[in-house]
Amino acid sequence: MSEQIRIGKVKVKTVLTKSNLPIAGYSVNPYIGCTHACKYCYACFMKRFTGHAEPWGTFLDVKYWDAIRNPQKYDGQTMIVGSVTDAYNPQEEQFCRTRAFLEEMQGSKINLIITTKSDLVLRDLDLIKNFPSPLVSWSVNTLDEKFKDDMDRAVSVGRRIAAMKKFHKEGIRTTCFISPIFPQITNVFAIIEKIKDFCDYIWLENLNLRGNFKAEIMDYIANKYADLMPLYREIYNKNDDTYWKILDREVAEYAAENGFLYVVDKEPFLRNPTGKPIIINYFYHSKIKQSAKKKEALQGVKAGNGGEEEKT
Repeated sequence: MSEQIRIGKVKVKTVLTKSNLPIAGYSVNPYIGCTHACKYCYACFMKRFTGHAEPWGTFLDVKYWDAIRNPQKYDGQTMIVGSVTDAYNPQEEQFCRTRAFLEEMQGSKINLIITTKSDLVLRDLDLIKNFPSPLVSWSVNTLDEKFKDDMDRAVSVGRRIAAMKKFHKEGIRTTCFISPIFPQITNVFAIIEKIKDFCDYIWLENLNLRGNFKAEIMDYIANKYADLMPLYREIYNKNDDTYWKILDREVAEYAAENGFLYVVDKEPFLRNPTGKPIIINYFYHSKIKQSAKKKEALQGVKAGNGGEEEKT
């Protein structure tokens, strides 16, 4: 697929963007666009502001910024890497812009959060472990590799889970972000059972269908899971949240039976005295989160305005 991807270069003033997300003071997105091409990606709306006519997932702008001087001035700040892109897309192996950021921030005491669908993050384990209490999150919404391949071009679920296990073994906090949960397709409990021994946090987020990709996802369900169409119409055409309320109750019961701390829409870095993963439900957080991420994405685009783009 790489020959079909347009790679551009863009000079920006800084890679640090003030974040509207409740969990971070700054966001860090070393790229514009994402070649994982997730069919359900909310960030595809950014095309309206970046001037890209290409389909989402077929372009990537590589950011270059002035070196971050005095990284210690950000001590105590939380920085989330990969809020509107995957900082470890396949092209990161060549351009190393995420690694450049981590190198520039060495010696600082930032609270580092990395979100990804890749195991390329293993390459930077040597740098990540130098931060005070880093956290790395992998998105996993299925154990079915075929369904995964239908939805994105990221590495296999097996490789993501193996990377999570490696980071946890190295003493770095890990999160399994079960998102987006496809009704009756994503088996939340099977995923939890798979990763519970090497995961500190489990975040749950439901599938939200909005914008241009709603039709694509609904067509996919109609073609591949026709028996589920009545349910999907109820949820996504009639805004019926019964399914999520039932799943919420089932997860709460599972957590109680298995000794997990289960909370709804709470701060994502709570400490669990039992030593087991904390399950955090964000089913009811979608409107707040979407609004914040949209503002953040627009700020990131504005930060890059004025830079000259060199197409390659």
